[in-house]
Amino acid sequence: MTSAPTEHEAPPTGEELHLPGPSIVPIVNAAGITLTLVGLTFHWSLIAIGLAIFLVTTVRWIADTRRDIDALPADHAAH
Repeated sequence: MTSAPTEHEAPPTGEELHLPGPSIVPIVNAAGITLTLVGLTFHWSLIAIGLAIFLVTTVRWIADTRRDIDALPADHAAH
């Protein structure tokens, strides 16, 4: 007894994956935190520089993420 080959349609693909582009911001952000912590041991000026780096990169990181989210398709949240 031979059975006819059955063709199954592949299920529809899920939503397209969205990955952020390459960025040096997270590494610089971590360096700012590290410099701040090292400054606790050595000198207050390192704390100020580290905090400034950390705050600037945090704001930029959030802005980049918001821009990426705004670029997603309008019906992205509906799924």
